[in-house]
Amino acid sequence: MMSKYSKKSQDMVESAMHRMKEGSLKSSSGDKVKNPKQAIAIGLSEAREKGAKVPEKKSAAADKSKSSRTMKSSSRKSTAPAKKSSSKSK
Repeated sequence: MMSKYSKKSQDMVESAMHRMKEGSLKSSSGDKVKNPKQAIAIGLSEAREKGAKVPEKKSAAADKSKSSRTMKSSSRKSTAPAKKSSSKSK
């Protein structure tokens, strides 16, 4: 079984955690990161930018599954016969 995360991405997360503990890791708004989960997310994001092997974001995966479910359900819907339009001639 292959690993989900490459060594490069693991190193990026480790680096982000280290920077968080030092107090030098900043979020996009410029605030200090204090939450370890946020540090992990930043590390994975940086790894994605560098091209490391990282699974796609959960939100992106959820959007894909929603769109595929919508496509499947729309193809199962029965198509009602088209209404005949009657035009009145004068």
